[in-house]
Amino acid sequence: MTRFLDLVHPDAGTALMSEWLTGTAERSRAAAEALADEWAAASAPAARLAQHVFRAADGTGLLFYAQWTSDEAHLSWARAHRPQVVGRVDTLVPGIERPGLVRTRLERSVVHDPVRPAGVFEVITTTPDAVEAATAPAPGLLGAHIHATPDGERAVVIAEWSDAAARTAVAPTPLPRSLIVLL
Repeated sequence: MTRFLDLVHPDAGTALMSEWLTGTAERSRAAAEALADEWAAASAPAARLAQHVFRAADGTGLLFYAQWTSDEAHLSWARAHRPQVVGRVDTLVPGIERPGLVRTRLERSVVHDPVRPAGVFEVITTTPDAVEAATAPAPGLLGAHIHATPDGERAVVIAEWSDAAARTAVAPTPLPRSLIVLL
């Protein structure tokens, strides 16, 4: 399975995260396929360095992780092309909820185990003061990748776990519906 650092593009000036709430696994699959078709039909903008889609563990949503050269390049593309791309997806899968795009920059990574494959990623939104707790060594926590928002008020940590059982053993609270994504 893929490790998060294998997805990181060294020239990325910004990392964008967007959650799409679809409601069911079938609608998530359909939305992901429709978007993949849109990406394949159009030439990729040079400023978009990477785009990845992850499915929520319960199937009810998608997480998009995109890396661009800059926020300005993304905004320019979004103004010109996003409405028609998303509009076609919405025609095929109406009613997708999009809580919003989060602009971040990968600040640093903490890798506890560089060898074992990751089974799940957990996306944690927290304050900068709470990052250390989210990245502290724990059984099954392979690594954590800290993203800072431009205003410095929030941090988004993408934690790599060996599997969902390891995450649950460390933090027995219920897994957030849309925040655990399978690779």
